[in-house]
Amino acid sequence: MSNLPAHKIRIGLVTATIWNNDGFYSVDLSRSYKNGDNEWKNTSGFFQADLLNAAKCAERAEIWISRQLSNR
Repeated sequence: MSNLPAHKIRIGLVTATIWNNDGFYSVDLSRSYKNGDNEWKNTSGFFQADLLNAAKCAERAEIWISRQLSNR
């Protein structure tokens, strides 16, 4: 796996990070939040209000990966 993601998709506080693993892609979904010290952090847990954005990020990640694979 590369140290840098191949692509990122962000909708609201939800981010899909796409990794290229020697031609095979994987996706990490995360939600950003501020902790008690007002610092930005990420979590893999989602509230109900985040689920539509998570689904949209996942769909857009799938489309992006499909386009990469069809360009080979």
